[in-house]
Amino acid sequence: MNKKQLLQNPIKHIDIKKPAYSGMVELMEDMSNMAFQSRNLARGARIYNQMIADQDCTIYLTLAGSLISAGLKKVIVDLVQNNMVDVIVSTGANIVDQDFFEALGHKHYKGSPDVDDNLLREMGIDRIYDTYINEEELKNCDQTITDICNGLNTRPYSSREFIHEMGRYLKERNDLKESRDDSIVFNCYEKQVPIFVPAFSDCSAGFGLVKHQVEHPAEHVSMDSAKDFLELTKIKMQDQQSGIFMIGGGVPKNFVQDIVVAAEILEKEVPMHKYAVQITVADERDGALSGSTLREASSWGKVNTLHEQMIFSEATIALPLLAAYAYHKGDFEKRRERKLNTIFYEVTSASG
Repeated sequence: MNKKQLLQNPIKHIDIKKPAYSGMVELMEDMSNMAFQSRNLARGARIYNQMIADQDCTIYLTLAGSLISAGLKKVIVDLVQNNMVDVIVSTGANIVDQDFFEALGHKHYKGSPDVDDNLLREMGIDRIYDTYINEEELKNCDQTITDICNGLNTRPYSSREFIHEMGRYLKERNDLKESRDDSIVFNCYEKQVPIFVPAFSDCSAGFGLVKHQVEHPAEHVSMDSAKDFLELTKIKMQDQQSGIFMIGGGVPKNFVQDIVVAAEILEKEVPMHKYAVQITVADERDGALSGSTLREASSWGKVNTLHEQMIFSEATIALPLLAAYAYHKGDFEKRRERKLNTIFYEVTSASG
C-alpha cells in the first residue's frame, strides 16, 4: 500500500453528548452492583460527579498517554465547555503533537500495529500503536511553534503562558475556524481554563523551541518549569478545595499532587485534595508513580482517602463511559465558570 492509501481513514472523536448515551447513567448505576473494575468505574464516576456538584471544588484534569490521537479530544472539549474541569495538566504530546496538530487542520488516521514499521519510516508515517500520523504535517506543527516563539518577547515563559499564546494564534487564524473549534487549546483559551505542560519540551514544541533558540542564540523564548509549579500552586492556595481527575499517570499526576506540599513550603497551609479518581493500566508493584495508589499519595499528605478511587482500565474504554455518566447526570449545569487564567493576566500578555 502507498502513503495515500494508508492515510485515508481518519480517527473520529466520540461525542458523549448524544442523546443515545443518556443511558450511561442507568448503566453505571447497574455496574455499581457488579464486581472488579465495573464497580470501581461506577464508584469513580460517582466521585467525579461529586466534584462537579461541589460548588467550592476546583477540578484538575490530568492527561497522560496518547489520548487525543485515539479519539478522546471531543470528550475533553465537552468537559471544558460545560465547566466540568477548571485546570488541565498534561503531557506535551496530547496538547501540542495531537490537539494543536489537529487544530492546524491535520488528522490522525486508523492504522495497524502489525504493519512493517521500516516501510512506514520510508514513507514518512509515524505510528502510535494502531494510529498513523503524516510526518510532513507534524513538521508543520513544529514550525508553527517556532513561528509563535519568533513573535513573542524574549523571556522565560511558563507552559501555561505559552499555551495561552497558542490559543491566541488559533483565534487569529480565521482560516482554521473549522479545525480549531473542537480544539482543547482553543476552547481553553476562550474559557480561560489554564493548561500546564510541565515537560513542555518533550513533544513537538521542543523541536520548535530548539529551532527558535538556534536561530536566536543571544535572546530567545525559553520555558520555566518552576514557574509552572508556582502558578499551579497559587491556584491551589486561592481555591483550596480541590479534586483531581487523572487519566494515566506520570508527570501530570505527580505535578498536581505535589502542589499541596508546595503550598506548605510557601507557609500556606492548604487541605489535601478532597477528591481523586485515576484511570490507569499501570501496576503499582514496580514502584512507578503511574500505578501508585491514591492511598499511597495520602501518606505524603497529598490526597484525602475518603473520596478516592483507582480504576484499572484503558482510557479509551473508561473515560467515555465515566464522562457520559457525569454529563447526562446534569449537575454541571449549576457550576460556575472559574476562568482561572485571569488571575495571571499581568504575565499572560506577550508584552508582559
